[in-house]
Amino acid sequence: MNKVLIINASVRNEKSHSRKLTQLFEDNWKKKNPNDTFTYREVGLEQIPPINEEWIASAFVKPENRTEENQSGVAFSNELVKEFKEHTVYVLGTPMYNWSIPSGLKSYIDQLMRINETWKFRSGEPDGDYVGILENKKMFILSSRGDTGYGENEKNEHMNFQTTYLKFVFGIMGIRDISIISLDNEEFGGEIFANSKKEIYQRIEQI
Repeated sequence: MNKVLIINASVRNEKSHSRKLTQLFEDNWKKKNPNDTFTYREVGLEQIPPINEEWIASAFVKPENRTEENQSGVAFSNELVKEFKEHTVYVLGTPMYNWSIPSGLKSYIDQLMRINETWKFRSGEPDGDYVGILENKKMFILSSRGDTGYGENEKNEHMNFQTTYLKFVFGIMGIRDISIISLDNEEFGGEIFANSKKEIYQRIEQI
């Protein structure tokens, strides 16, 4: 049995295309994996606080030196990290905003990117060799984008700071099995976008 964590990052609700993708994924997954359980983490419509000086002071305390007092700055972060670790499958729905990700999703990632919790230095000291702590995890990134051509060797690849960043940063945490499915052409609308939706919806239903 898998524990599936669905993360939605769009600041839109009913008009969000990335939310439609995660809902379709959930419906499809439940049919094929009826015993799996689902948890939901909202980072678009609910505010995830950005990290601050107090967070930094708490986060970099070594595990053996942690006390309730010096960990006060990462109390909420600890909840998010615990939740994240407890799941085996992640479904991240996110739009592309200004060629990157929504600010709420960035804050969420900052809260998860914890030394000695989700990653560490191989030697135990700053050595530039990052080792992910999370193992045997699977992630699906379901993105929506206004334009097209952001894939590898495509015309807008150099402008894609969305899925390339997400794959990299979660890879640092140890998640290597990452599938990316992107719904493009939203800004064009009409038949072009309708065809894109049909293709991507079929891909999700085949997972």
